[in-house]
This record gives sequence, C-alpha cells and structure tokens, in this order.
Amino acid sequence: MANANAHFKIKKSRSLAWIIVVGVVLAVAVGVFFYAKSKASDAVVFDSTLKVHYYPFFVGEEWIIKYIDEHIAPDYGIRLEAVPLADGTQADRAVAEGKYAGTIYQHQWWLKQVVDANGFELTPVFPIFQWGFGIYSDRYKSIDEVPDGALVALPNDGANQAQALWLLEREGLIKLNDDVERRRAQLRDVIHNPHNFQLKELDFLSLPRILGSVDIAVGYTSNFDDGRIPRSKGILFPKAPKTFASQLVIGTKFLNDPQIKKLQQAFADPRVREYLETTDDPLVQGVYTPVSDY
Repeated sequence: MANANAHFKIKKSRSLAWIIVVGVVLAVAVGVFFYAKSKASDAVVFDSTLKVHYYPFFVGEEWIIKYIDEHIAPDYGIRLEAVPLADGTQADRAVAEGKYAGTIYQHQWWLKQVVDANGFELTPVFPIFQWGFGIYSDRYKSIDEVPDGALVALPNDGANQAQALWLLEREGLIKLNDDVERRRAQLRDVIHNPHNFQLKELDFLSLPRILGSVDIAVGYTSNFDDGRIPRSKGILFPKAPKTFASQLVIGTKFLNDPQIKKLQQAFADPRVREYLETTDDPLVQGVYTPVSDY
C-alpha cells in the first residue's frame, strides 16, 4: 500500500512538471507572437501624402512647401503636407523616426549640432534655398555710418553665430583666427577688432525686439520680417555662402523608400529655383533665395 502511494505521487509530480513545461512554452510562443506583431505595426510605411516640417516662425518655408505641393509634387505622384513645429530637436527626432518625411528648416551645421547632441540618424540630401541674412540697424542707414565702439548683436547659438562672424569678417569689420574653420567660428576666435565693436550674444529670435537698443544686429531677414522690422532697416546683405543653405533632411534609414525618393525628386526639380527667382510673394521674395555658387 505504501509503495502504491509512492508510485502515485511520482506519477502526479511528473504530470505536473509536463504541464508547467507546456505552459512555459506556450507563454513564450505567445510573447514572441505579440512582440513580432508589435514590431511589424511599428514599421514605417509612407503613403502618397508626405509630411514635411518647417519652422513656424519662418512662414515663407510653408509657402515653399505649398508651392511644391501644388505645382510640382503631383508630377511625381505625391502630395505634401506642411507641418509646423517650433522645437527643432523634436522635429528632427520625428524625421529620424519616420513620423515626418523630411524637414527644410536647417542648414547642415545646425543639423550637425542637433545630431551630435542627440545621435539622430539624419541625412542632409541637398540644398534648397538660402535664407536672407544680413545687418540691420535702427540708427544708421549704411555700414559706413556705424561708429567705432558700436554695440553689435549676434546670435548666441554656435552655427548662426559663426555665420554672423563670417559675414563681419568678409566685410573687413573683424578678423578671425586663420586656424579656425569659418563655419565653426565663435567670439573667442576674433583676433582683431579694429573698430572696437562690442559683440553681444543674444538668442536669434530676440534680435528684432532689441534692435532699438543696439547699433546693429546680424541675423535672418525672415526673423526681422516676423518681428515687424521693415526691410528698410536692413543696411547690408552680402552674398551668403552656400554652406549655410537650407537642406532637405531625411531620416537616414528611409533614404531608399520609394515615396521618399519621389520627395527628393520633387524638391530637386528646377521649378523650385525658378519659383525662388521669380516670385513676388513678400513672404518669400528676398527672404528665401536660390542657392548661391559661393
């Protein structure tokens, strides 16, 4: 009788072990199934309407996207939706993740700052336009009138500050260290300041607001337009180097997607340059110009 009970207990224990094993296998299989299903649902699929980001403070960027959508994109079998987002880092993240098909709000050096800081996988495909960029003053009509010791406002972010300093150097107003690449120059790289300018760093969006408090400010035409500063306050607009041109930026892993290739073709179409050269729209004319050869 004792032996029979022992035999019964061993058989019961083995059955229970098999039930546990089968349960674990089923649980793993179910987990793998739902994980694979969730990964499949996460896959990015671009349809024929592609979202393209622009910086909302630069309204003309929206106009460019809409022009391409109306006059060019249909020829390539796509439509464009202009999407505004003021946080450039979040916009770049959305492009890298495929939530947006692309963005046109930045030049390659601003993009480099964002990528270096966040590790996004983004590729600048080709330049689209130049932003109008120059010197404004509420006190003087020409750069020759600006006195020694003048207070000069510059953007405080790395890439745009370099662009402003390079402009001042090209006009012979300052001298930068020869060992420094101009597109990376910062205030510390100014080695000769013959006019003893007081160089003040400010957020580039605040430049229009403080124009009356400084002698001159260096920045984007679109920014001053947005701040209701008349174009007549612009006193110098030298030809901009194309290294600071706007780039069509795409998520690197989507470059070969068929719809994204169509997007690239639409923005590369010669009609984009023609539009920039001939438009009389005040939100675009003189604010966004064709990419220079310089």
